[in-house]
Amino acid sequence: MADVLPLVEARLRSALGEPGARAAVTFLGTDRIEVLRFQEGDIVRYATLGMSAQPMSDPTAALADPVKGPRAELILSVRGGLADTDKALRPLAVLGASPQVEGVVVAPGASLDVGEPLWPGAPFTSVLVAEPGGLVEDLELDEPLDPVRFLPLLPMTPNEAAWKRVHGAQALQERWLTNGTDLRDPSRKSVPLD
Repeated sequence: MADVLPLVEARLRSALGEPGARAAVTFLGTDRIEVLRFQEGDIVRYATLGMSAQPMSDPTAALADPVKGPRAELILSVRGGLADTDKALRPLAVLGASPQVEGVVVAPGASLDVGEPLWPGAPFTSVLVAEPGGLVEDLELDEPLDPVRFLPLLPMTPNEAAWKRVHGAQALQERWLTNGTDLRDPSRKSVPLD
C-alpha cells in the first residue's frame, strides 16, 4: 500500500505552492505531525502533514481499522504580519495529533479546543472545522482507502464557541456571513451574538 504522506504533500504543494517553512512535533505514542507554512500575498496558510497517515476511527469501536476510515489534514489561513501567528504551529500539531491521542474523528462542524490561545495574544482558543473542497481538493486514494480531505479551520472566540455549542455550526457560520466577519483577521473581535 502506498505511503499516503508524499501524495498529501504533493497535493498541498500543487494547491498552495512551495512551503516557506515547516516544523515537526512528535507526541509520545503518536506519529510525527508536521506543519507547513505557505504564503500567498498577505495570507499565511498553515497545513498539517501527518494526520492522514492513519485513518481516524470511531472511539467506541473495539478495534481500530488500519485501512478504512476517514483521513484528513487541517488548514488554517490568517492575514500575515498582524500577529505572531507562526506560534500556532504547536497548537495545530496538537490538533493534528488529536485523532491518535484522543481517538476523535475530526469532521466538518466539529469544534476543536487547544485550551490556550492559538498564538500569543490571540483571542481564540478553539476552531470550527469547516467543509473541505474549496482551497485544496480531496485527494483520492486507491481502494479501499478513503480520500484525504483538507479541512479548513476557522478560529473561534470563547463566546463564539459557547454560542456554537447551543445553536450549531451552521448558525455560527451564518452569523459570521451576515456580519461580514473577516475570519482571517488574527485579532478580530467576537461576532455579535445577541
